[in-house]
Amino acid sequence: MAENYEGSHESVDVGAVDSKSKRTLYYALTSTLFFILYSFLVLGSVGKCFELEGSSNLGLTFTYDLQMVQSFFELRDQEQLACYSDFLKIWDVIYAVIYASMYSFWIKYLIDKKAMLFLVPILAMVADWGENFIEVVLINRYLESQSISETLVSLGSTINTAKWIFLCLTYLIILYGIATKVKSTFTSRKTDIELN
Repeated sequence: MAENYEGSHESVDVGAVDSKSKRTLYYALTSTLFFILYSFLVLGSVGKCFELEGSSNLGLTFTYDLQMVQSFFELRDQEQLACYSDFLKIWDVIYAVIYASMYSFWIKYLIDKKAMLFLVPILAMVADWGENFIEVVLINRYLESQSISETLVSLGSTINTAKWIFLCLTYLIILYGIATKVKSTFTSRKTDIELN
């Protein structure tokens, strides 16, 4: 009788884990859809006011220096720089929350046992916010006095590099998770076939 109770208890646990996994997958898929829609429908349109052909955003480069920042600012008028500042303070902050959520859900779904790994994309988000803050300060100082602090540029570039390192780690973790999930699925199917 004790064995039956133990067996039923185990099946409840497996069901609970399966339900949790399905819920996490739902969140991962939903956040991925939201990420795609936000990227194309929102970022694409609000970023047009400061985009120039052949000049990429500072945050999209792995690292940048004083000359790159100066060139980026000089190519744009005050209105474009003000628009870029708003983009960094509002739209890019929301974007970081969306991508961090999406990557965290995927990591949680793919590698549930190592749950702390979901913090890596959150660290990327925090670094993204930090780099945005530095860029906004640089823009404000440039608009006020046409000066650019080399120290702030160096700090912003370092934080930006950290963001990209965290994002690269995130991609590696997700790839590892996919490989582990695929291997686990094939092993499970092979065991089922052998048992039958």
